[in-house]
Amino acid sequence: MIIGVPKEIKKEEYRIAVTPAGVGELKQSGHTVLIESLAGKGSGFSDDDYLAVDADIVDKETLFKKSELIVKVKEPIPEEYAYFREGQAVFTYLHLAPNPQLTKFMLRNKITGLAYETLEKDNALPLLVPMSEIAGRMAPLMGAFYLQMVHEGTGVLPSGVTTARPAKAVILGAGVVGFNAAGISARIGMDTVVLNRGVDKLRRIDELFMGIIKTLPLTVYNIREEIQDADIIIGAVLVPGGRTPVLLTRDMLKIMKPGAVIVDVAIDQGGCSETSKPTTHDNPVYKVDGIIHYTVANMPGAYPRTSTLALTNATLPYVKEIADRGIENAIQESAAIRSSLNTFKGEVANKTLADAMGIACKNLNEIRK
Repeated sequence: MIIGVPKEIKKEEYRIAVTPAGVGELKQSGHTVLIESLAGKGSGFSDDDYLAVDADIVDKETLFKKSELIVKVKEPIPEEYAYFREGQAVFTYLHLAPNPQLTKFMLRNKITGLAYETLEKDNALPLLVPMSEIAGRMAPLMGAFYLQMVHEGTGVLPSGVTTARPAKAVILGAGVVGFNAAGISARIGMDTVVLNRGVDKLRRIDELFMGIIKTLPLTVYNIREEIQDADIIIGAVLVPGGRTPVLLTRDMLKIMKPGAVIVDVAIDQGGCSETSKPTTHDNPVYKVDGIIHYTVANMPGAYPRTSTLALTNATLPYVKEIADRGIENAIQESAAIRSSLNTFKGEVANKTLADAMGIACKNLNEIRK
């Protein structure tokens, strides 16, 4: 199979979807790998690194024209639409639910959309885990930075000092993002509270951190109670393939401390705050009713070397499986690959996405008829 790895052009995105080591693995299986020139620069990989493992370095137009499978990090953006051809397949973080423009483009052009974020294996989401770990660990650090008074934050030192209390962090969700955010928050000394709908994940946090991190059920009442004296609120909820539920309404901002920081890690899926909108690394924050919002949609892109290695170590086996079997056979024969399928031959193939978009979902057999 001919696999194309284009340069990411989303603002402030430096990751690449396949490393030179990954190219070497794919080449051993007999596949052709096209790498757009300078695509790996932001992650510390030169064109020479790719040439050394027998990749073909090409321009963007040639890459899209020849490739059967496009492997990316982030979802296609409008500037890339013209490069895709009808029937092509793309394997990447798609996040289609909050992006009707991209969804319509993929349906209209019958693009096979394979999404990292919905790929399921053994009741887990293995391609979300590495980036969720990084985003979760970043979230308290980003929030802590913007607590400084120079940024109009609350002016509370996250760790506190002798005779002065630390900052308080409230984390909404106890999945991979929430778990990692809680660990960093607690380790730098913040008074940390995690809210989650299920008890099992809260029990794990309680056992591992021996009560240092407080745990509560995720209810409207508890959210309102806990955010009143919070310095940092981290949105860490996820609906795989669907839109994130709104947990923080604009009305709630009025009861929060002026200068508190919302770090909405869920912004890729629409955000869990009513007042959230996507931002970029070069202009990451804005204020609403005195509350600072950090809502960068590709947080791990700030640390591209680490992020690229962590992501590609997780994605490579699935890229190889798709290439080895062929796209349609992989979808048909592999439950994991099939779970990543969001759009196929002009139809929505993921129920959560279909429900979020208010359109019909069709299973694979219906689409193939």
